[in-house]
Amino acid sequence: MDVFTAFLRRPAAASILSLVGVLVFYVVFGSVDLRNLIGAASWVNFAANLGIVALPVGLLMIAGEIDISIGAMIPAGSMATAILSGYYGLPIWVGMAGALALGVAVGLVNGVLAVSTTVPSLIITLGTLVGMQGVVLSASVLLTGNASVSLTAPAWAKFLFGHLIFGSHQVIIVWWLMLTAIFAFAVHKTRYGNWIFALGGDKVSARNAGIPTRWLTIILFILSATCASFVGMCQAIQFNSAQVSGGMGYIFNTIVSVVVGGVLLTGGLGSVFGIFFGTLTFAVVNEGIYFTHINRNWSNLIIGVVLLVAVAMNENFRKLALSYRPRKPAKA
Repeated sequence: MDVFTAFLRRPAAASILSLVGVLVFYVVFGSVDLRNLIGAASWVNFAANLGIVALPVGLLMIAGEIDISIGAMIPAGSMATAILSGYYGLPIWVGMAGALALGVAVGLVNGVLAVSTTVPSLIITLGTLVGMQGVVLSASVLLTGNASVSLTAPAWAKFLFGHLIFGSHQVIIVWWLMLTAIFAFAVHKTRYGNWIFALGGDKVSARNAGIPTRWLTIILFILSATCASFVGMCQAIQFNSAQVSGGMGYIFNTIVSVVVGGVLLTGGLGSVFGIFFGTLTFAVVNEGIYFTHINRNWSNLIIGVVLLVAVAMNENFRKLALSYRPRKPAKA
């Protein structure tokens, strides 16, 4: 009982229970064969692309901020890679560096504006979202005359960023797992993770305690935009083309995954493992429905229910965690 209670105090508890609940629902009401679902590549590929974006966005939300410019940075990363290395024929590493540099630049703008003004980060990143959409479209039409650009990546780039493994699984799954491990170590095993939680709990107190809140916020915004452009870069290399459209769905999907993963919208609570399982849960709901007898049109309703249940569980688990008092050792 004590072990289960301790589990419920973990920020990742809601996402794990949500994942189990969705799987049980699909088995009971959708007659899904778990062997076919678990072995399928579609939902894992979907989760990997979404998960790389969700990780830094989740950390931003833990820190009390949000970034919706990711919806423009994914196609921006794709187009930067395709224009530089596809249309102009520059080495692929130049296109990749250009995509990542664009992410750093946009993240830097978002971060500097967030710490230098009183404008909420939602409004700031909404501005960069719309602005980058215009920049990507205008630059593509001006430089290439088209809204889509083809790209042929060399074998080594395909191997690292765009080839398929174990049949139909994308290599970006490996990148997702590696980044999850890196983020988990940085957040839960180093002082920087404590700084992020302190920033989301009380920014003024964190600043007074000597935490470099301004630089920390800027770095988190840079990570968010750069990870989004990285996903776009990988997609361009894998599919041999890039388009100015796409990416907007990532905004909703990312926020849902992060919230289902146990991150509070008000900041100060969450975990990398929770974000990981929240992404898995969303991917199973969104893609796993194809393996059931349930009509695809019901998927949004299921996502909405999962989100509401996860939010309710997050609040209850937060209260449970805050009410915890360690037992005092018995006197001899």
